[in-house]
Amino acid sequence: MEKSPDAVEQRLQGTRAGAFWREFFTNSAHFPLANILLELLLEGPGHYLREPDAWVLLAAATVQAGYLSRARFRGRPRPLLGNLLGPLLYSAIEVAVEGPARFLRPNHVAYWLFALAVGLLQKAQSARGGRGRTPLLLAENVIRAAIVAVLYALIEYAAGEYGTVAAFLEDPAHIFILLMVPLLGLLIGLAQVTSERYLATLRRTAEQLREYSEWLLGRDLLARAVADPEALDLRRHHRAILFMDIRGFTAWSEQRQPEEVVTMVNTYYEAAEAVWRRSGALKAKLTADEVMLVFAGEAAAVAAARALQGSVAPVLERHGLAAGIGVHAGAVVEGLLGPRDARTYDLLGDAVNTASRLCQAAGPGEVLLSDAVAANQPPAALGPTRRVPAKGKTGLNGRVLVPPPAPAGDDRPAVDPV
Repeated sequence: MEKSPDAVEQRLQGTRAGAFWREFFTNSAHFPLANILLELLLEGPGHYLREPDAWVLLAAATVQAGYLSRARFRGRPRPLLGNLLGPLLYSAIEVAVEGPARFLRPNHVAYWLFALAVGLLQKAQSARGGRGRTPLLLAENVIRAAIVAVLYALIEYAAGEYGTVAAFLEDPAHIFILLMVPLLGLLIGLAQVTSERYLATLRRTAEQLREYSEWLLGRDLLARAVADPEALDLRRHHRAILFMDIRGFTAWSEQRQPEEVVTMVNTYYEAAEAVWRRSGALKAKLTADEVMLVFAGEAAAVAAARALQGSVAPVLERHGLAAGIGVHAGAVVEGLLGPRDARTYDLLGDAVNTASRLCQAAGPGEVLLSDAVAANQPPAALGPTRRVPAKGKTGLNGRVLVPPPAPAGDDRPAVDPV
């Protein structure tokens, strides 16, 4: 199944509808529209518009644009086949309706030649990527502009005033057209090269800003904020909060070089990230050895706590360390906090403080759940109740989350609750 882009990806890469119209107006419709105008002038609108030719041309251009834009949007461009699709459909219908003689008319042959030339140039550009693409792009624009010059010459030829090419070129106006039109194509190509380079710079910058923003807001929140800026406004929500930090980290780090501490902490964060990415955390906040995760529901928070026990334990055991985890759920105020020029997305409320207190009370390798969260867990998953000392709070208890039994054949020792 094709993955739907999120709001940020859609802003950076555009929509499928936008890709269609861009392909239609910048490539697929050029010759058909020029040919329609040519035949309107030669046959008269009253007669020509009653015939199917114009509508078949537009339909062929539409199908071609749809095929090319879809293939390019999915990252699998097929420029040669796609550019030949329009003349193929047009010729097949024309031959079926009016016979093969219609196919051999000069403007129909020109349609095939221009489509083949543009398709080959686009295929070469796709093969080369960014290297050496500029001359090919300029040539493509010159050839596309030459459509006007060639069809103009066909109009003059149809009028019967010039029997030979030499006679046609004796007129200075004709030479001007034949030289000026490709020159305009070259100028358009240079403008396209400049704009594409600028657009590529903007996209690279946007990708960097996106990455930095995801670090601060998280992928899900950033996508929601781009789709709806009001998603960052301060609002009251019910959230499940998970805190995890390393027991004895301060004493351990005092005895080691800063580089060793940073390496260990980054490895610890990477192990935790693998969990919160797949568990649907709305936000992750990292402070020294502490990880705070925010979830929309309690079930996701408890599942993440279990997964974190298994993911970070091997990393910390190599250093003689272990982490404690606390989970609580409740009302918070969430959104942008701080002065206008120094805002950060955070959440405040007693639920945050309670989760932090539970984390501080958890022993190495232990998960403590508040009564509110434990009430929704099966009794078999819960261990003893522990009184949690917390300044300004009375009756705060933590329930130990019992680790699941080890799979058959797994000889690793279970972590004993403290």
